[in-house]
Amino acid sequence: MAWLAEIRSIWVAQMCGIVGLFLKDESLRDQTGAMLTDMLVTMSDRGPDSAGIAVYSGSDDGIAKLTVQSDSASVDFPALASAINDRFGADASMSTRDTHAVISLPSDHSGSARALINEDFPGVRIMSRGDAIEIYKEVGLPQSVADRFGIAGMSATHGIGHTRMATESAVTTEGAHPFSTGPDQCLVHNGSLSNHNSLRRKLRREGLEIESENDTEVGAAYLTWRMQQGATLGEALEDAIQALDGFYTFVVGTKNGFGVLRDPIACKPAVLAETDQYVAFGSEYRALVDLPGIENAKVWEPEPATVYFWER
Repeated sequence: MAWLAEIRSIWVAQMCGIVGLFLKDESLRDQTGAMLTDMLVTMSDRGPDSAGIAVYSGSDDGIAKLTVQSDSASVDFPALASAINDRFGADASMSTRDTHAVISLPSDHSGSARALINEDFPGVRIMSRGDAIEIYKEVGLPQSVADRFGIAGMSATHGIGHTRMATESAVTTEGAHPFSTGPDQCLVHNGSLSNHNSLRRKLRREGLEIESENDTEVGAAYLTWRMQQGATLGEALEDAIQALDGFYTFVVGTKNGFGVLRDPIACKPAVLAETDQYVAFGSEYRALVDLPGIENAKVWEPEPATVYFWER
């Protein structure tokens, strides 16, 4: 039955689906959520167990956002909203979307809010922090996850989505993508890192917070660490080619940027498309076919070990 094991290994290696959209023409921003949702749902058969989307919905000067998640939102969120109001008063607000909520407050209070959550609300996870990013992810089919959070109605300058086929850890919200380990930064990943355990230990010694056992979070933390040292996202991705062992396609977002990297072997499928209005990524071309103007787009397969990066 060796042939069956080989077929299964090939099938598993192809799983997980990634989509991404980066606008050049911001007149499309009210359509971003709907376009990302359609792209993500098209990739459902690549990863039906969980899904997530990071959207960069813009920011106000001096205002930070924390996206949080709870498995017991009906209990945790009212208590959290009361605690946020008691601590920060009218300076802070909290809006709920199903099992997630977005807390908006002055940037200089962001650290205090994170400490409050970590100390007093053990059932609440911080999904993302920054000026523009919001991350929504849950267990379930991509269409169901997108519907729960109303992703299709969101306005954004760029966003990244992921459908997961869990091959290295349990099917949980914690293990779903995207992962965010730094302000306004997120990463999704199709593949597997072979040196993530040793790198996790090193990054934790450097002060990085890595909460899950998922190798993708280690990749995200590595990029955060390099950017904390002064590297741009493009430079951090270049460094990752040497530092990260394994096979992978990364799609990364920052407040103003969008990047793609495949490992030197590049066995994971990937397609990029670019027009005057946007840059789009899909694990397969079929994720892109309904985008406006796709018939006139430059479409290509990203080269191995080559960083592609766009920034506004």
